[in-house]
Amino acid sequence: MMQVQPGHNIDQPPDQYGAAGCCSSEASIGRTTAVRPGRLFKIHGMDCAEEVAALKQALGPLVGGADRLAFDVLNGRMTVSDSAFDVPDGSIIKAVAGTGMSALPWEEYTRKDESYGHRRQQMLFTAASGACVLLGLVLHIVLAGGFLEAWRLLSGHAGQPMPWPEVAAYLAAVLFGGRFVVVKAWYAARNLRPDMNLLMTVAVVGAMTIGEWFEAATVSFLFALSLALESWSVARARRAIAALLDLAPPTARLLHVNGSESIVPVAEIKTGDRFIVPAGERIALDGRVVAGTSAVNQAPITGESVPVEKEVGADVFAGTINGDGTLTVETTRIAQDTTLARIIHMVEEAHARRAPSEQWVERFARVYTPAVMAFALLVFLIPPLLTGALWHVWFYRALILLVIACPCALVISTPVSIVASLTAAARAGVLVKGGAFIELPARLKAIALDKTGTVTRGEPEVVTVIPLDGHTEAELLARAAALEARSTHPLARAVLRHAELQGVAPEPATDVTLLKGKGLMGVFNGEPFWLGSHRYVVERGQDAPEVARPAEILEAEGKTVIVIGNARHVCGLIAVADTIRPGARAIMQQLHAAGIAHVVMLTGDNRVTAEAIAREVGIDEVHSELLPEDKVRKVEELVETYGTVAMVGDGVNDAPALARANVGIAMGAIGSDAAIETADIALMTDDVAKLPWLVRHSRRTLSIIRENIVFSLGVKAVFVVLTFAGMATLWGAIAADVGASLLVVANGLRLLR
Repeated sequence: MMQVQPGHNIDQPPDQYGAAGCCSSEASIGRTTAVRPGRLFKIHGMDCAEEVAALKQALGPLVGGADRLAFDVLNGRMTVSDSAFDVPDGSIIKAVAGTGMSALPWEEYTRKDESYGHRRQQMLFTAASGACVLLGLVLHIVLAGGFLEAWRLLSGHAGQPMPWPEVAAYLAAVLFGGRFVVVKAWYAARNLRPDMNLLMTVAVVGAMTIGEWFEAATVSFLFALSLALESWSVARARRAIAALLDLAPPTARLLHVNGSESIVPVAEIKTGDRFIVPAGERIALDGRVVAGTSAVNQAPITGESVPVEKEVGADVFAGTINGDGTLTVETTRIAQDTTLARIIHMVEEAHARRAPSEQWVERFARVYTPAVMAFALLVFLIPPLLTGALWHVWFYRALILLVIACPCALVISTPVSIVASLTAAARAGVLVKGGAFIELPARLKAIALDKTGTVTRGEPEVVTVIPLDGHTEAELLARAAALEARSTHPLARAVLRHAELQGVAPEPATDVTLLKGKGLMGVFNGEPFWLGSHRYVVERGQDAPEVARPAEILEAEGKTVIVIGNARHVCGLIAVADTIRPGARAIMQQLHAAGIAHVVMLTGDNRVTAEAIAREVGIDEVHSELLPEDKVRKVEELVETYGTVAMVGDGVNDAPALARANVGIAMGAIGSDAAIETADIALMTDDVAKLPWLVRHSRRTLSIIRENIVFSLGVKAVFVVLTFAGMATLWGAIAADVGASLLVVANGLRLLR
C-alpha cells in the first residue's frame, strides 16, 4: 500500500494563481502574492471578473492603485493591502455601493448573511419579474378577447394605447428584473465602459419609449435570470469547500503528559502533542503512530482501494478513518497545514483559476454594445444634418435599429438550448451543473480517470480460490470465514460475502488473536488455524513452491492474496481484488471513437495493481501512487498538452483534480459529497458508459446553439439593410425579433428528443 514518501513533498505550499473570470479573459480574480495581508471585506454581488474590473476601477484611485487590491471570487472576499492609502472603512463601503454591489467588513460577516443576503434577494426579484411577465401575457389574452385575437394584436393594439393593467404588469417586471442591473449600468455609462448591463438598460428603456412593454419586460427577466444562475454557480463552489471541511472532526482526544485525556478543539493542538483515535473514528490531524496497530481507510486522501495497516512509526492523515484498533498519534502538522487542509486550499485555487466559462454573448457585447448605440445615433443625426432629410423619418429608423438590436433572440437562443440539453441529460442520468459544462465535453481531447470506484467497482471481491493439500474450496472458505467472522475489515467482508454466496456459513472461530500487521489466528472445529499474507507464510517457513508460485502470479496481477493454513501445512489461497466494471474496455473504445485522443488513469493505489487494470481495460497511460496534489499536477500537464481535459473520479482525494480540470465529472451514486459538489457533472447512475454519450450529446448541443446564434444575427443584419433602404417598419422589426425568438426556442427544444 502506498505510504507518504519524502519525495512527495506535501509540505510545499500550493502556487498562487490569477484567474480569468466568466466575463473577462484578462481580469485576474485569483489570490496574488503581490498583495500583503490587510483589511478584508465581504463583497455581496461579486460573482465574476466583470464585477472585479468595476471594483478595481472604483476603488483603485481611492486606495492608491488597483495593485493594492486582491480578490477571491470563490469566497466573495476583497483584500485591501497594508500598503494602501489610509482610507476609512466607510469610504470603501460607499465606493463599493456605487458599483451596484455591497461590502461588509469581514469580521462582521457571518454565513447567515450569505444565506439571506444578496443572493436570496436576487432570486426573489428574478422570480417576481418572471411572474409579472406571465401576468402581463394573461392580461393581454383576456383583454384582447381570446388567444387568436391576442395573437393578432401581438405587435400592438390596433393603434390604441396598451391597456393600463397590461402596462402595469410589464412595468413591474422591468422594475423587478432591473433591480440589480440599473446601478451597474449607470456606473458603466458614467465611466464610459459599456457592458451588457448598459446594453440591456438602453434596450429596455428604448422598448418602453416606443410602447413595446412586453419586449422590455422579457429582456429584463431573462437578463436577471442569467445573473442569478451565475451567482448560484459560484455558491455551489463554496458549498464544495464546506463539504471538505466536514471531513475532519472539530475535536480530538488529547493525551496529556500525566496520562489523562481531554477533548479539545483541533485548532488548540500543537505539533508534537499526542492524541487518541478510538476504533471507527476519523483521525483529526496528520501525525505519526506512536502506539497501537490498526487498518486505516485512507481512500478519502490517497484513494487506495483497501485499508492500510498502520503500526508504530507509520504516518496517518487527517480525515482518514481508523479501523478496529486504537491508535495513539503524535501530531506532525497543525490543523491549518494538514493534507486535508491542503486539499481544501487546492480546491479553492483550482476554482479560482477556472472561473465559469465566458459565454459568447459577453464577448460579443464588448463590440456589439457600443457599436449598436453609436450606429443608432449616427443613423438619427447624419442624414438630417448632411442632406436635410426629415428628422422624424430618421428618428423612426433609428428606433427600428434599436428595436432590432434588442438582444432578446440572442439572449434566448443559448439558455433555451442549454435548458433542453440539461433536461435531456438528466433523463439519461447525467446531472450537469450549468450551461458552460454542457458545452465543454464537445471540445474534450483527453480524459483522466480515477481507478477506484470509477474504472473499478470500488469494493474488493473474492476473484480466485485455490485449495491446496487435498482441501476443497468449501473447506477453505469455511476456515477463512470462521476466522474473519468478527472482523469489519473490507477484505474480511469480501471473504464473508463470497462464502455466503457459496452457501458456506460456519460458526465463528474461538480464541481469535490479531497478529500485528500480519493476520489472524484462531481455533476452528477444535483445531488452530492462521490467516495472513504471503509475507507471513514466508516468516513461518511454510512457503512451499506450490504456495509461492500462484501467490506471486496473483500479486503480479494486482490482487491481494490471503493464505490460510495450520501448523502442518498451507490449506489454500484466496485472492481478493477491486473488480473492473463490466464493459470497461468497450467504453474506452467508444471514447476513442467519439474523438477522445488520450485516456489516462490516475490513482493513489500501488503500481502493480494500477498497471494490471490499465492493461486489461485498454487505457493509454497510467500514473499510480499519487497524492491529491500529484493528481492536480498530472491534470495540469494534460491541460498543457491537450487543451481541454476532463477528470472523472468519486473520492474526496479527487476533488482538487476535478476542480482543476476543464470538466470535472463525479460518480454520483457512490461518490463522496465533496467530489459531487466540486464536479461540474455527476453520473447519477454510476454508469461510465454515459461518458461517450455525454460527448456526443454535448456536440449536438453546441451545434444547435451555433445555428441559433447565426440565425439571430442574420435576421438583425437583414433588417439593418432594409432599414437603410426605407423598406423596414417598426412593426416588421418587432415581428422579426419575436419571430426569431420563437424559432430559436423551437430549434433549441429539439434537444429534448
